[in-house]
Amino acid sequence: GGEVDRPARHLCWACAATGGFIEAPYCERCGDPVDGVTGHAYTCGWCARERPDFVRARSAVRYRGPWRHAIHALKYEGQLCVAEDLADLLQAVWTTHFADRPLDAVTYVPLHARRERERTYNQARVLAQGLGRRLRRPLLTALRRLRDTGSQTELDAARRRENVRGAFAAVDADWLRGRHLLVIDDVMTTGATVGECARVLNGAG
Repeated sequence: GGEVDRPARHLCWACAATGGFIEAPYCERCGDPVDGVTGHAYTCGWCARERPDFVRARSAVRYRGPWRHAIHALKYEGQLCVAEDLADLLQAVWTTHFADRPLDAVTYVPLHARRERERTYNQARVLAQGLGRRLRRPLLTALRRLRDTGSQTELDAARRRENVRGAFAAVDADWLRGRHLLVIDDVMTTGATVGECARVLNGAG
């Protein structure tokens, strides 16, 4: 019910400020925040044990409060208008955590064709498109989903990894070779999906 004083935005400052922004300390690899003070570079037990294929993963906010409502509205309610607010967050993440890294293109986690037909859009692609525009980098469809993995909401970390194993393939391995890509997804829980996407992309060079 608050006023939004920025053009083409849909969250007021009061909501945005209570969004649970992720700050240090967090895992150096996956970016998962840890409570307390570490006093040194920290790698979580999962990353130390599983060594995920992505170089570095970061999230902007915890999936709760106003930002959870915004992501849910984008993902399930067709409210594409909030994508600009969320892309603002992603740009801040890029500036904070990735600006020192080379980047050739922005890509995204693909939906299965059946699910995308039902939803009529891929929310991760919408976010990647908004970020690519801000960073002046091309949007690339680098991956396709080979099978519908269904919802992973009720699965634990091990079952999530098993569920997405082999679910993706590179679209054009010859073009991908030697490129540096930023992979966008809307929600990261255990890192299983993004990790599998990174594994396939690394396999394509």
